Amino acid sequence: MTAPDVRLAKFAIGDVVKHRVFNFRGVIFDVDPTFANTEEWWLSIPEHIRPRKDQPFYHLLAENEDNAYVAYVSEQNLLPDDTGEPVGHPQAPLIFESFDQGHYTLRPRISH
Repeated sequence: MTAPDVRLAKFAIGDVVKHRVFNFRGVIFDVDPTFANTEEWWLSIPEHIRPRKDQPFYHLLAENEDNAYVAYVSEQNLLPDDTGEPVGHPQAPLIFESFDQGHYTLRPRISH
């Protein structure tokens, strides 16, 4: 029996990223090795931009110019954020204890 192909996640918890298509950025607070949301959610994405399910998906504390929210984004749609700026999401200080050189560090009481 062979092991299934497992892709290593390109990004890590605490990394600040931006969306490849849409104008938002965020900090990763969880990673799923493959798609782990509802079929309804996946089908709600227009077919011409619908991501593959066999890749890491990231939970982000996301922000755009107007709002802070939680986003679920495929790896193919993320790029590193090179601004060096922290994310202004109000929940970031609850999950992360510090921000240094473009990366957040989890609070010790939160484990994964």
